[in-house]
Amino acid sequence: MVDTRQLGRQPGSMRTVSRIVTIPEAFTTAMASVPEGQEIELDLRLEAVMEGVLVTGTVTGRLTAECSRCLEPLSEELEAGFQELYRYADDEDGTASAGDEDADDEDEDYYLEGDLLDLEPVVRDAVVLALPLSPLCEPDCPGLCSECGVKLAEAGPDHGHGDGVDPRWEALRSIADDPGRK
Repeated sequence: MVDTRQLGRQPGSMRTVSRIVTIPEAFTTAMASVPEGQEIELDLRLEAVMEGVLVTGTVTGRLTAECSRCLEPLSEELEAGFQELYRYADDEDGTASAGDEDADDEDEDYYLEGDLLDLEPVVRDAVVLALPLSPLCEPDCPGLCSECGVKLAEAGPDHGHGDGVDPRWEALRSIADDPGRK
């Protein structure tokens, strides 16, 4: 939660905030995640506008993953940006009024809870969208051998498993080797 009292409700006022927070649950996709308990850094710019508070920010942290080709564990820096408008609540109980012309979009809007911003859903969405779908340890990672499972980067250029010819075709090899013989 970020307190906006110092910002006031005067359109045009601006404030920057930097925080390091510990995430309560993992932000994860199929192949990469920011683990539970990991610290992330938030750099925020809060701007008061007519409708509410515009939050522009950057999240930096460390992701963990497995290479999608060779399955090596990897860890790298992650940076994600976001921008979201938190609307002022219209009535005393902190909710939007039912007569609002944007009432249909109410589920998509974020609202201030008094003078506080709940950034967790916005930060989670930004981080999950920034996680790589197919992380790689190296851009040119050759992956694993489909025959034996050895890492091709470690196996060397002479790694092979024969020519892979079906033994039922072996009798025809002599014809291919000496086409002049009948």
